[in-house]
Amino acid sequence: MPTMNMPFRARLGAAPRGAPRSVRTTSSRRTGRFSVVLLLLLGLLGTPALASAAPPPTPARPATAAAAPATANAPAVALARARWGDRRLDEVSFLATHNAFANYEDSRWSSVAQSESIRHQLDNGVRGLSLDTHWYEKSRWLCVISFGSDCYPSDVYLCHGECKTFAGVTYALPRQSFQGSMQTVVDFLAANPQEVVSIFLEDYVSAQQLGNSLGRVRGLDQVLFRPDAWNVRQQGWPRMTDLVASGKRLLIFSDEPDREHLGVMYDKAWTVSNYWSLGDLGNDVSCVTRWADVPLDRQEPGFRRLFTMSHQRNVPTLINAALDNGTKLRDRIDQRCRPAAGGRDPNFVSVDFHRVSDRSGHTPASIVAELNARN
Repeated sequence: MPTMNMPFRARLGAAPRGAPRSVRTTSSRRTGRFSVVLLLLLGLLGTPALASAAPPPTPARPATAAAAPATANAPAVALARARWGDRRLDEVSFLATHNAFANYEDSRWSSVAQSESIRHQLDNGVRGLSLDTHWYEKSRWLCVISFGSDCYPSDVYLCHGECKTFAGVTYALPRQSFQGSMQTVVDFLAANPQEVVSIFLEDYVSAQQLGNSLGRVRGLDQVLFRPDAWNVRQQGWPRMTDLVASGKRLLIFSDEPDREHLGVMYDKAWTVSNYWSLGDLGNDVSCVTRWADVPLDRQEPGFRRLFTMSHQRNVPTLINAALDNGTKLRDRIDQRCRPAAGGRDPNFVSVDFHRVSDRSGHTPASIVAELNARN
């Protein structure tokens, strides 16, 4: 590099340009030897001149750099930006389904809360799924009396109560494994890289049992959102575009507190929630907190909990859903739940039979769309 050699030549007494060739050659060789030695020493000890010429180090990115660069998933990020702008997770609303697993398509239930399979719910715009996890211990007796149709291994299954009591009521055949249902969700996310899905567990299994089941879900680690990696408590929820750019687009909540190490958030620590039931007659439209010590308008410095709103009766039926899922839902949000939550909209609106409503023209999906249009 000529610009670097010039100072070295002057300091080492290089022969002037007008000197005889033999002198210049000898001087040049001597200079070259000294230059090599000096450069080696400078390389070992560090060269201030070279260091000062180097560009300054790039400052470390903040903790939210758990998100991958947007260019890693540019088309999906562009779709998310067009849809959500710069809004954070706690500034948007999602349609959710109560007892999403109890449906006519995934298994033979006699009493259901949804008409469609979990995959079809996702395909039709649902982004929050509530699931009940129970442990089923393998039963040879059930295998025999069912003539081989109920021969399932011990595992975590989706049941509505004890997994052996009443087929079609507390459980259904074919049995729905938690692992299989979660695989359906992960596969949906893989096919739709611009979408974000949340799971809400009514959890009746141990942390080890749940972890063993989650550990068998292919691709889960690539999409599972972990709030500690994003410093959510200190920095707030990430933007929707950050979630999409990072690929971390699956949030899992549980009503049990000892599974945060699995990436499963304790809902009482991360959300506010209303009491789930409208009552037997559907006339209890008050919006009171689910937890007495966590009011719906809970305020915390630098952090805002997600607001999950439940809107269903004690017994789900198509007739009840048709009465509850239109104007009643819309008015309840406007007149009861938004004021109770300190003026904020719910982030998740959970209903039975999400595609059924009254004749008002308002559906759960259209009401959620209205909420998002407000922001």
